[in-house]
Amino acid sequence: MDKKTTYQLTQYDVTQQIIETLANVYSRAVLFCIIDKAKDAQTIADDQKMSISTVYKILSQLENLTLIEVDKYEISAAGKKIKYYKSRIKQAEIIVGGNTPTLNLQSN
Repeated sequence: MDKKTTYQLTQYDVTQQIIETLANVYSRAVLFCIIDKAKDAQTIADDQKMSISTVYKILSQLENLTLIEVDKYEISAAGKKIKYYKSRIKQAEIIVGGNTPTLNLQSN
């Protein structure tokens, strides 16, 4: 059996994935714009001046990491289901020391 490299190990480390996501300015912007109020993807894109495809990609990643949740659904006039996303965290703290960083998340 081959020994895994550091990079291969971090691919499965959820803490590392969350840290990398929080280090991304676009992911942070999306995450922290939905702390106080749930918003749909189009509203987030408009508020943050991002493309809708970028917002959907970020929302998918944040949802997979359970940093956000769907707060409610609405049906548009055209009959489409619209998801309203809300952040599950209101604060994040990353402590770097030793071999492994520590991540502290405060619930929203």
